[in-house]
Amino acid sequence: MNIAHRIVEVSKLTPNKTSVVFPKRCQLPFGGQKYEYTSLTFSEFETRSNQISHKLQALGIKPGMRTLLFVKPCLDFSVITFALFKLGAIPVLIDPGMGLKNLLKAIKQVRPEAMISVGVVHWIRRLVRNPFSTIKIKISLESVGGRTHHLYSNLEKHSKEFTPLSVSPETEAAILFTSGGTGIPKGVIYTHGILNHQTTALQEMFHLTSRDIDLPGFPLFALFTLAMGMTSVIPDMDPTRPAECDPEKIVQHILDKQITFAAGSPAIWERVGRFCVKNNISLPSLKSVVMFGAPVRWEIHALFAKVLPFGTTYTPYGATESLPVALISGREILNTKLTQMKSGAGTCIGKPAPGIKIKIIETSDITEQSLNELPKNQIGEIAVCGPQVTPAYFEMDHETEKAKIMVDGVLWHRMGDVGYLDNNNDLWFCGRKGHVVGESYPIQVESIFNAHPEVKRSALVKFNQRPAIMIERHDGATEFQRKNQMIGELIEMAEAYPHTKDIQDIFFHPAFPVDVRHNIKIDRTKLSKSLEESL
Repeated sequence: MNIAHRIVEVSKLTPNKTSVVFPKRCQLPFGGQKYEYTSLTFSEFETRSNQISHKLQALGIKPGMRTLLFVKPCLDFSVITFALFKLGAIPVLIDPGMGLKNLLKAIKQVRPEAMISVGVVHWIRRLVRNPFSTIKIKISLESVGGRTHHLYSNLEKHSKEFTPLSVSPETEAAILFTSGGTGIPKGVIYTHGILNHQTTALQEMFHLTSRDIDLPGFPLFALFTLAMGMTSVIPDMDPTRPAECDPEKIVQHILDKQITFAAGSPAIWERVGRFCVKNNISLPSLKSVVMFGAPVRWEIHALFAKVLPFGTTYTPYGATESLPVALISGREILNTKLTQMKSGAGTCIGKPAPGIKIKIIETSDITEQSLNELPKNQIGEIAVCGPQVTPAYFEMDHETEKAKIMVDGVLWHRMGDVGYLDNNNDLWFCGRKGHVVGESYPIQVESIFNAHPEVKRSALVKFNQRPAIMIERHDGATEFQRKNQMIGELIEMAEAYPHTKDIQDIFFHPAFPVDVRHNIKIDRTKLSKSLEESL
């Protein structure tokens, strides 16, 4: 089924229900600010999406056409995306936060045939022509002249009815690029079947209904919640810089709109949690705070235990290539897993998501069409199969061969992460495969050093071919009066555990480099290289 059929059905069932809400800051007469909100009902969403489908079709966009989409979060971001789904076109979504070099490389690699974007991207296209050379149909949300069509010109003249293209579950629906935070950016092929399975799985995991109200810190998440018939409130923040969000604004949206479900990077929710605790604010409407993109420290769960009187946090595990894979709640972590996590067992990421099977296999860089499964409690690479697993990377056969294993007609995806399954079939995350140093696993090692009160976070790095630890202090200091004393304290802490007792090399860094998408994954490879270069 075309994923757009979900919006069609929702608009029939609840035509007057609010679909998308967009905030606008307003200055108060005597100082301070408030928000005014504009919105579309599901009937208006469906009508507008249908008219845009007709407009795009008239401009030459056809089924199967790869269409680059650069639209900032707004009322029309989801409207345009579903209009493309209805046509059977393939929206290509690339995170602009990955940096200009990687962005242009990704565009050139995917060879889009059409582009719908804000005006500034068209000016960039005119200056940097080569990556955009395959684009024949150019559409802008603002008038930019030349041979670029204006999306909204005479839009009201188009029909308000449009029948979505009938497709099979295997029909390509979208191409979503990875951030490149742990390698080169790769275009992940999504089918309509995968999008439908993901929507169903997420709805089941979080017990979501059409009565819930969503605040998506990551814009693409709104596509799922809208397909469930939920209201989606777009936050006033730059989604490419989640670590720089203003927590007061996020809290204001939650209170104004009685948000029940919020999702996004842990970088957002750490700021929001600290703001709420500092200002003694509770969020009674919020049932679920979903954090994804990186391992979540237990301290963030503890913050929200003070803020959510009727809800809890969740940390779904997955990747662009397979989402969701597993889930655990902050309540369960704090009540049953915390002692193990503090002692270096890794980060517990819970039970498999609906429809997902998980195996721990031997860690190897050699692609074999077989799974060498390891026993319980033994660390290896995490491999998953299920209806949410994407089939391939777009025209990157070598990368597909490295990540995908076909066994007895079943496709397995290698996550590139290491971990283990315990006796209760809970999955434990121990780090990225490429960040392992000898027999030392990042998450297990770092949890010991993170317990020091002056440590904001730590990172396992390689130094002289052996494991070492890099420390980022809360104050960012690398030279301070009690440096040698602190090193001694850290070494003493490490000596109490078998997996850290041999680590003697400790270094300090002012601010760890992090990934561009979620602003929280530590780039341990970059830290190791910078350490080697500085010594």
